[in-house]
Amino acid sequence: MKISKTEAMEVLDSRGNPTVEVELTLENGITANALVPSGASTGEKEAMELRDGDIKRYGGKGVLKAIENVNRIIAPAIQGLEITEQKHLDLKMIELDGTENKSRLGANAILGVSIAAAKAAAQYCNLPLFKYLGGPSANILPVPCMNIINGGKHSDNNVDFQEFMIAPHNAPNFQEAIRMGIETFHTLKKILIKKGYNTGVGDEGGFAPNLKSNEEAMEVIMEAIVQAGYKPGDDISICLDPAASEMWEDGQYVNFKSDKSKRTSVAMVKHWCDWVHKYPIVLLEDGMAENDWNGWKLLTDELGDKIEIVGDDIFCTNPVILSEGIKKGIANSILIKLNQIGTVTETLETIRLAYKNNYNCFVSHRSGETEDTTIADLTVAVNAGHLKTGSGCRSERISKFNRLIKIEKMLGKQAVFAGKNAFKNV
Repeated sequence: MKISKTEAMEVLDSRGNPTVEVELTLENGITANALVPSGASTGEKEAMELRDGDIKRYGGKGVLKAIENVNRIIAPAIQGLEITEQKHLDLKMIELDGTENKSRLGANAILGVSIAAAKAAAQYCNLPLFKYLGGPSANILPVPCMNIINGGKHSDNNVDFQEFMIAPHNAPNFQEAIRMGIETFHTLKKILIKKGYNTGVGDEGGFAPNLKSNEEAMEVIMEAIVQAGYKPGDDISICLDPAASEMWEDGQYVNFKSDKSKRTSVAMVKHWCDWVHKYPIVLLEDGMAENDWNGWKLLTDELGDKIEIVGDDIFCTNPVILSEGIKKGIANSILIKLNQIGTVTETLETIRLAYKNNYNCFVSHRSGETEDTTIADLTVAVNAGHLKTGSGCRSERISKFNRLIKIEKMLGKQAVFAGKNAFKNV
């Protein structure tokens, strides 16, 4: 079955910024849509998101150039291609772009087409997307790592670290895990109100109060877990994404909003060691800056046999960079973001490389999200075991959870909830 039509249009993401939507149609009339997310805290080596730069439209954030690239360059080039040949399609677009980081056509243009094609192929094969991508062995439902306190670039508060997540892992299935997480989220709101804090939410739906310190964020989360009726560490553990690159400057960590302190790489590693000893942390993502490779090595040596150490900005879902990290013994897990690399094919290639080298894969949304639920299917397709897609509110986050609930129902008795085994060394 061949592609007959591909068309893009400019729509909005969860922050009200423009993004790309692609509609792809097959010769038999099957139609599939894909919406592309956008990050705020981004790695330097991510595939390039093409923006117009016209300050008179959306403050320069328009994506009309990317839309035109889909409609005038990509669409004619892929018309007539077999829809089930995903790799051929993606390589065709990479060739059309001709740059190392997809800067000519835009990773947002290319990814929209790539995802829409995968969805159309799944429909043509009469399979849900997770089965089309993962085959019959795709049956593991992930632990939902829910970002319940937002800081850093995801909020305007004084909390330095970007994401404080809860991981409800002691559950018989995904639906019960979500219940545990939502109950804890709502309990946290009551605790914050009682303490006199604001309960407005950040970009990913987590609360964004002006706390006294980063430590207080950990303490109120621990309190919420207990008050919700669960035991920290046994039922619900903690995952962190401090986005340390945002604090990195001139060889040290300086941009702390909370106390204006400065820390060396050694001091940062000691901080994380202290927290892992004190709190039930099972996963630390981007604990060091993307350009602090020596710090990453020290962190991995200190904590790599105790918890999951996830590289996001340092790897950018890029198999070439991941290969370098593997050789140097950096981290033991990689964050997976489709729009960091720009195609479904390259994403799956990165995941295969990670698994081959005993690295975990932690699938992720972006702070500027859409109602597209592709990452929910991708997580199950590759049996990643854990997923982060935001907090217990905002429909662009909840849509992924609802999709996973449906996938669990589809799988029936074949469904397996990952539980605590999802996390490296836990």
